[in-house]
Amino acid sequence: MPIYEYSCDDCGTKFEKLVRRTADVETLECPSCGDKHLTQEHSTFAAKVAGGGSKSAEMPSCPSGRCGNPGMCGMN
Repeated sequence: MPIYEYSCDDCGTKFEKLVRRTADVETLECPSCGDKHLTQEHSTFAAKVAGGGSKSAEMPSCPSGRCGNPGMCGMN
C-alpha cells in the first residue's frame, strides 16, 4: 500500500495519504480546506546506508538549517 504525496490546487497545502485502492483516489480531499482539486506530487525517499555511515552520508542537510525533513524542503 503506497503512500502518495498530494498538493491542494486551491490552498497549497501539501500532505501524504495512504492509498489502499485506486478507487480511494477519487474520494481524497484536502485536510485543510476540504477541496478535491489535488495534484499528485513526486515523492522523495531516504535509503539507509549499509555499514553504519554517519548521518550526513545518509541524507544531505538543509542549506537554510530550518527544515525538520531536509529531503522535503526543496532547497537542497
